[in-house]
Amino acid sequence: MNYFVITENDVSKWKDKTGELYQFPKRYLKYLTPGTKTVYYKGKLKRAIYKYKRLSDEPHYFGIAEIGNVTPDQESKKNDYYAEILNYIPFSIPVHAKQNGNFIEKIPENKKNNYWRDGARQIDEDVYFSIIKLSDIKRGRLSELNDLSQGMIAAFESEATEGTKKERFSSYYERDPKLCQQALLIHGYSCMVCKFNFEETYGKIGQGFIHVHHIKPLSSSGETRVNPHDDLIIVCPNCHSIIHRHKNSIVDHKELKKIFQKQ
Repeated sequence: MNYFVITENDVSKWKDKTGELYQFPKRYLKYLTPGTKTVYYKGKLKRAIYKYKRLSDEPHYFGIAEIGNVTPDQESKKNDYYAEILNYIPFSIPVHAKQNGNFIEKIPENKKNNYWRDGARQIDEDVYFSIIKLSDIKRGRLSELNDLSQGMIAAFESEATEGTKKERFSSYYERDPKLCQQALLIHGYSCMVCKFNFEETYGKIGQGFIHVHHIKPLSSSGETRVNPHDDLIIVCPNCHSIIHRHKNSIVDHKELKKIFQKQ
């Protein structure tokens, strides 16, 4: 099992989203692999405007998670990567990097001068569990939150119709907003069929508007693991409507792109 500390800076050029997505340079690729246990870390507060977003002004750990799917950043010119973050559990109290005058992390002699510059740092199992022990996470809470993070497939709904209460039992297929956000960060905001971009056409009012499409419909695949890089695409409402025009079948987005280009 691999254990790593991943750093989140208050000001960063990286497209990170806490508990959902972690962007990193290629040099960490051999370490940040699916299943790696991670601890979130913040360095010392440098700008007071970010104080309200932190648990402490001092360097501290503020949550744990696991690395999920790792995919290349298609828009990066430096071969950067994205790591999906799974089972994120934030701490409600900070775990300070220094305890009783000593750092929790074991700093190698050859890295004493530049150890804290690394955005991702390998730790051993003892350090990982020492951080958890110092946090507010108890074994029961950890298990409970992991169960909740899995999501639900079935739902009970009730509705009122013309004064008569009726119970309706139905199934729905959950669309995780985290996955949608990851897909947007990976693919951008231009339609992957016709290239339409709302912000470029409408300006500020169109900023951030686009649809996310599941290549494999959840209604047919049911509960399944979704990779935001391979299983989700970005499409404008027009192309999305055409993809779903027929009730019992969908149009493959690659075929629709060929049709669009031909027309």
